[in-house]
Amino acid sequence: MDPLILSRMQFGANISFHILFPTITIALGWVLLFFKLRYNATNDSAWMRAYFTWVKVFALSFAMGVVSGVTMSFQFGTNWPHYMEKVGNIAGPLLAYEILTAFFLEAAFLGIMLFGFRRVSNRIHTLATVLVAGGTTLSAFWIIALNSWMQTPAGFEIRDGVAHAVDWWAIVFNPSMPYRLVHMLLASGLTVSFLIAGLSALRYLTGDRSESMWKALRTGVFTAAILIPIQIVAGDQHGLNTLEHQPQKIAAMEANWNTGPNVPLVLFALPDEAAKENRFEIAIPDGASVVLRHSTSGVVPGLNDYPGNHPPVFPIFWSFRIMVGTGVLMLLVSWSAAFFLKRRHSLPKPLAMLMVPMALSGWLATLAGWYTTEIGRQPWLVTGVLKTADAVGPVAGSHVALTLTIYLILYVLLLIAYLGVLVHLALKAAKDGDNSPLPGVLNAPMSQPAAGE
Repeated sequence: MDPLILSRMQFGANISFHILFPTITIALGWVLLFFKLRYNATNDSAWMRAYFTWVKVFALSFAMGVVSGVTMSFQFGTNWPHYMEKVGNIAGPLLAYEILTAFFLEAAFLGIMLFGFRRVSNRIHTLATVLVAGGTTLSAFWIIALNSWMQTPAGFEIRDGVAHAVDWWAIVFNPSMPYRLVHMLLASGLTVSFLIAGLSALRYLTGDRSESMWKALRTGVFTAAILIPIQIVAGDQHGLNTLEHQPQKIAAMEANWNTGPNVPLVLFALPDEAAKENRFEIAIPDGASVVLRHSTSGVVPGLNDYPGNHPPVFPIFWSFRIMVGTGVLMLLVSWSAAFFLKRRHSLPKPLAMLMVPMALSGWLATLAGWYTTEIGRQPWLVTGVLKTADAVGPVAGSHVALTLTIYLILYVLLLIAYLGVLVHLALKAAKDGDNSPLPGVLNAPMSQPAAGE
């Protein structure tokens, strides 16, 4: 058993599980703030019922993200020790900034956000929600900065075989960082929008017509309908940036073997790296040139220009198409739901039934996008600085196989439990409707935010 392959599988499984939860908390914090601000403006308790339904999801997702993040950090020392030896002077401070500025901010005010309603003033509770939401975004900022630096490193020099920081501004705001950050924040927004819309649709199908359900449903649907076209534009710009800095990744995404103009956009194919060709190809003539160069005669890089230095084609090609295909489906569903909610103030049952499984569509698109990004960096762990094969430590393959098996079993069980809790919360909210008492001090008066405190 090759410890390199097993270590990559283990880290891939760990980060795939981990990223599910920050993808939710990053945007959900801002949705909760929206619910709270709407309550502050209207004093309509339905907004707070929506808030408390989804703040439970936030708390659970936050806890799952912290736990899975800790196990992931262990692997830097056990499986990938040469990574920190080579680039620890840069990776270490960025990870520390994330903990010192973002995690502590979230942890310090999460308790007030969860349990402070009607125990502290309304302004303090709102401020806690603002700070927690800001903390999740700040956390994403630092992690994306590090990941982007690994893709497009800048602002450093190599001395005695070790990377040393020269310009922290260039390190943090490296060439791909702004594009990746925007793309990830929008991905989080879409993930949360579809999760809220999907679980609200489940409540709708059970007969729940409470105001809190309608408010959550409309928030999810209309937010998704607005964000998806913005994400398409952001994705296009991100692709152009990747074309400039990582052309071999683009070549693999398009399964394009030879550099040249008039390159077709391949919709379906089975890339064959041994034969350097695509089997069963279905393509749109000149499509890739138009998308990437905005001209039918635009030159698109080919894989044959990067012998031995390009990522595996098959997984990149298909993960990218899964991401795009899921995005198109999200566009159709969100716009259809927005149409019916706007014009008819209801949802057709077939559409509501489709929206329930679409609750996880953001996860699927995000994972496919991350696989495209991370596998597309191979054979490098840090582009041009450290190859993946050179970063793995002297760990026995049998040990990695054992821990990988344990991780996979644990992750599957935790994911099943997590999804079960989400469904339970949705069904409980549907059962309670708008009749259950709001959390807080018993017999305490509802705060009057409009009048100020």
